Amino acid sequence: MSYIEKKYQIKITEIFNSISNLDIEILELFKEKSIRSGDKIAKLCALINKQINLILKRYYPEIKDMETKLSIKSKLKFYYDFIDKLTDFIRHIENFQKLDEKYYDAVIKFIEQKDQLINEKYRTICINELTAFYDKKSRDALEEILAKKLEMKSREYFTLGSLEEEIKKIAKTSGADEVTIFQSEDIVKQVDLIKDPKSMINFSIYSEDEEKLRDIGKVIRTYLISKGFEAILFIVELSNVISEREVLTGSVITNAKLFPDL
Repeated sequence: MSYIEKKYQIKITEIFNSISNLDIEILELFKEKSIRSGDKIAKLCALINKQINLILKRYYPEIKDMETKLSIKSKLKFYYDFIDKLTDFIRHIENFQKLDEKYYDAVIKFIEQKDQLINEKYRTICINELTAFYDKKSRDALEEILAKKLEMKSREYFTLGSLEEEIKKIAKTSGADEVTIFQSEDIVKQVDLIKDPKSMINFSIYSEDEEKLRDIGKVIRTYLISKGFEAILFIVELSNVISEREVLTGSVITNAKLFPDL
């Protein structure tokens, strides 16, 4: 192992040790089983996310030893799932006054089983990834792909952006050219297909591809449903006279209370 690898391995170990202290704080907060802990948990989650990104972007790319990479990657995978659980918790308490105790218990169990999960579940997953091909050339290529996927996963899914930001990001990643959020009672209250509609998400494409528009709407709707909200999709065709180009616009109406753009 080169000097720089040893140096960066030490830095990574130090960062993981500091994150472990945050784990303990979060565990104690979850044991309180109170939504009043939400702000503290959000701040701790943001700190973990920042540290994980530091490992991934600055130190991990220089590690070449396969056993060391396996150890680091196993811990990274645990923390990706951990941050996902914390982010989900933060979004839930924004919309509910009380959460079932089983929700807290599940996160508590996850934290308490950290070492076991890293050494068994996540290590096994990483071994399967790193040994999918046997020759060194293929394995090196796979490592490059995995590193890019991990970086994308961290950037796209585990930053603590608002629900509005996540919706827009998902819509544009799926191909939307414009995304606008409305919170107009005059509009959404006309919809009686879901209980207590609160917001409308309009998305447009500069195209005549209605199937593409529908697919974007389905992705937004599926995402909102996965977060515990109701959502329905409407497809409306509009023409942009000023730019003299076809514009297809769809709408998703949901009972999620989103901050409007207008």
